[in-house]
Amino acid sequence: VYAHCIHIDDEDRALMRATGAAAAISPTSNLFLGSGFFDYVNADRVGFLYGLASDVGGGTSFSPFHTMLAAYYVGREGQTKPGLSLKPQQLWWQHTTGAARALGLEGVVGNLQPGCEADFVVLNPSATPLLARKTAQASSLDELLFALIVLGDDRVIEKTVISQALKA
Repeated sequence: VYAHCIHIDDEDRALMRATGAAAAISPTSNLFLGSGFFDYVNADRVGFLYGLASDVGGGTSFSPFHTMLAAYYVGREGQTKPGLSLKPQQLWWQHTTGAARALGLEGVVGNLQPGCEADFVVLNPSATPLLARKTAQASSLDELLFALIVLGDDRVIEKTVISQALKA
């Protein structure tokens, strides 16, 4: 697993794909340091593995909400068609299943399929008045997920389940 991968070209991407190497993408760090942007479009075009990650050594937060929002910002900065960015479902997937796949743990963690380890949080989309209002107005799953990305923080975590044992 390589970190960041913000200064790679198609030859590097193809080599990563061929060898099964993956990238841990830390957009909060890259934005904070001004070090560059991960090229989601070309990563997807070439088809190598990557997942969203947090690198507080160079960034500002461990929050998955902040990480997904930073990835959204990076996606808007010339990486996709004007006015478009990474879709909320894609951001959540890269944060969960995509990260598990990048670490070689697909089928073990990263989703709620039978047989996977059940470590997860239950989110309350009505945890704050503003979030409750935005999620109540959501007309699609993407709108609901986007509201959680933009307005979510530790207050939305209703409970945590670790190895299928409820933790308050």
